[in-house]
Amino acid sequence: MIGLVPAGTRVWLAAGVTDMRKGMDGLAGLAQMALREDPFSGHVFAFRGRRGDLVKLLWFDGDGLCLFTKRLERGRFVWPQADRGSVALSAAQLSMLLEGIDWRRPKRTQRPELAA
Repeated sequence: MIGLVPAGTRVWLAAGVTDMRKGMDGLAGLAQMALREDPFSGHVFAFRGRRGDLVKLLWFDGDGLCLFTKRLERGRFVWPQADRGSVALSAAQLSMLLEGIDWRRPKRTQRPELAA
């Protein structure tokens, strides 16, 4: 899915928890009303359930709305602490989030000190 999103596409995380029983229409309504964004803009909107192990992504690809769901078998998706609003992520941060990595503070590998 990440490879299909055109460059320059913004990724919006909906802060707080979302009722994961919502489908495309309900999540599009949340994007429009709660986040004050156009769900048909081509941006990606991410929503997380109460337990934290389920995330849904909503994306308009130009032809129609797409709904992607991922559940982690172990661990939780890292999410902002705020109760409402949104956070913008890069495509790389979204990729880390979907892998269960803490996208807020990714750890870099050890920097070499000697060239030889």
